[in-house]
Amino acid sequence: MKLVRYGNPGKEKPGLIDAEGKLRDLSAVIKDIGPEQLSDAALAKLRKLKADKLPLVRGTPRMGCPVSGIGKFVAIGLNYADHAAESNAPIPKEPIVFMKATTCIQGPNDAVMLPKGSVKSDWEVELGVVIGTRARYVSQKAALEHVAGYCTINDVSEREYQIERGPQWDKGKGCDTFGPIGPWLVTRDEIDNVQKLAMWLDVNGQRRQTGNTKTMIFNVAKLVSYVSQFMTLMPGDVITTGTPPGVGMGMKPPVFLKKGDVMTLGIEGLGEQRQLVVPFKL
Repeated sequence: MKLVRYGNPGKEKPGLIDAEGKLRDLSAVIKDIGPEQLSDAALAKLRKLKADKLPLVRGTPRMGCPVSGIGKFVAIGLNYADHAAESNAPIPKEPIVFMKATTCIQGPNDAVMLPKGSVKSDWEVELGVVIGTRARYVSQKAALEHVAGYCTINDVSEREYQIERGPQWDKGKGCDTFGPIGPWLVTRDEIDNVQKLAMWLDVNGQRRQTGNTKTMIFNVAKLVSYVSQFMTLMPGDVITTGTPPGVGMGMKPPVFLKKGDVMTLGIEGLGEQRQLVVPFKL
């Protein structure tokens, strides 16, 4: 299934995308798509619905983040060998884990706002993993059983804040609007091989990132298992799993986002995003 939340910010309704790519309303079935709807049992109930009998949503409403009530937004750094190389960083021996503030989460096509005084804001297309059931000290073998599904994420980053303002990456990762998620939450049964998904990102129509999840240093099962050794993962938590090469910081000379730029990005089977870059305002 492809689950969505659509409508104005803070007033999103639950929905799904049917076999013909049409948006169907789920409001009569569930109140929202949040932690309670992400277990295998809850998703199985939704899967039994006849999508073509659900109300059709007309027009092109705004898409919100496809999951509400995200408790933790966990991120993995330098998880593609070629991205580590362009960042002049060694291949990590263990996953690099940091957090993105949940206040940065927004819909897939909402504008990205440059932080106050920012001159080094950057793009990162990433595979997102949505947790469906509580994961605590889970094995790598069992890890994917705790996953509800996958989504497209732009891990927007401010490199000065991330790298030049002390050792904590979080400062450059959680700025307002720096967490576009969606458009869909694609349940794990729809993805045959999560380690074989093509991904891309363009800035102003020019291809910047081209990659594939097959070149991850640590695969999704390893990441879910690893993170669960250090924190309990709860339903609705999101892990964003690292970016392939082609970020602005790695270009020679570096290129960063400016007002008026447009980022478009996507992952095979998980949908596309589009964000206009806008200046800072309170």
